[in-house]
Amino acid sequence: MGAPMAAHLMAGGHTLSTVLNRSPLPAGLTADVLETPAAVAAASEVVITMLPDTPDVERVLLGRNGVIEGIQPGSLVIDMSSISPIATKRFAESLRDKGVGYLDAPVSGGEVGAKAATLTIMVGGPADEFERARPLFETLGKNITLVGEANGAGQTCKIANQIVVALTIEAVGEALVFASKAGCDPAKVRSALMGGFAASRILEIHGERMIKRTFAPGFRIRLHQKDLALALDSARALGVALPNTASTQQLMNACAAMEGGTEADHSSLVQALERLAGHELSNEEA
Repeated sequence: MGAPMAAHLMAGGHTLSTVLNRSPLPAGLTADVLETPAAVAAASEVVITMLPDTPDVERVLLGRNGVIEGIQPGSLVIDMSSISPIATKRFAESLRDKGVGYLDAPVSGGEVGAKAATLTIMVGGPADEFERARPLFETLGKNITLVGEANGAGQTCKIANQIVVALTIEAVGEALVFASKAGCDPAKVRSALMGGFAASRILEIHGERMIKRTFAPGFRIRLHQKDLALALDSARALGVALPNTASTQQLMNACAAMEGGTEADHSSLVQALERLAGHELSNEEA
């Protein structure tokens, strides 16, 4: 997702710097390629991170030759990764001790939204820093919300988003497997449901993926596994029960155990339900 987001920033007139990577820059993307995150931070007014998981963000921001070693007071760090809200607060405190602003701004919309600049952006941090970053956010997305002025609010909102998405995927999968095993055409069931109160983007898009067996990512099972693990870890710290999140995480674990499962789209969750039912949607005979 980072490459199309960077391309939108470049198209908006911003000069980019990035860290030397094993992969070359994508075609059409121009940036100063520097040796370390510290070097990028020293050359930048705003540093944006878009990384897979909490340890990756910690290494880039606070590790050896990390952002914290090069960034100047008055600069702004925006983390658009989906990571732990608890760790986010710690990262923000470390950078604020250096006189650096910090926003956590995870996104929803996936690679499609990144390419189309239609991402939903959920932001945690002070309102003045949010307003400073707003023009950048408007280059990248459409639904931009300051969820709260405390760091971690954006990450908490993203976890809530991932709970809703995961449980809705599971519900759509259950409904289609149930209907199919009962002898109904799952495609016709989906079409009927799209006209009623059960209609949703997940029924529309992922329901079709389930029926057509198009499980190329998309949003990978391993990334949604990570997000639900963040939800369960955070819930444990808060003393909150998330029973259906936990059961859906187990279904994702089952999918991950299948060959190639971790890299499949999260709609492939239906395959775990099919195994439990002893029935595949693709075997529909009605």
